[in-house]
Amino acid sequence: MKRPFLILCFSVIYQCSFAQSQEDAVKAGVNKLFTAMRNADSAKLISCFTETAVMQTITKSNTVRAVSVSEFAGSIARLPANAADERISFSQIHIDGTLASVWTPYRFYFKGQFSHCGVNSFQLINENGTWKIQYIIDTRRKDDCVPEESVSSPK
Repeated sequence: MKRPFLILCFSVIYQCSFAQSQEDAVKAGVNKLFTAMRNADSAKLISCFTETAVMQTITKSNTVRAVSVSEFAGSIARLPANAADERISFSQIHIDGTLASVWTPYRFYFKGQFSHCGVNSFQLINENGTWKIQYIIDTRRKDDCVPEESVSSPK
């Protein structure tokens, strides 16, 4: 009776630790983007995305505007380091095999001043052991933001 119970316990512990390490790897893939933005590092930023990635934002007029990864990276490269500081919190992470869905409320600061807030919705895929962004869409507003203490810059 003890042996099946011990096997079950070890199995549950292994599954929980594996799920946590996968979640940490997904978070690392997302955090890499914001570190690249803060460092104005366009090459590192581009490396966060798959070759066919899609970037979109929902505008004030409630339309969807797309921007290419290279266009976005170029605009970040023109900024001084630490000018673009997006602070996020991980609200929800769902993983199924090589697909991850991530929801991150955020506050964006430009040159140290609050600019806007919203939510990012990411779809990531695991390419050869590395989580990369396939799709991102975000909202943008100036009010009804998550509290400042709820978000942090990636390390």
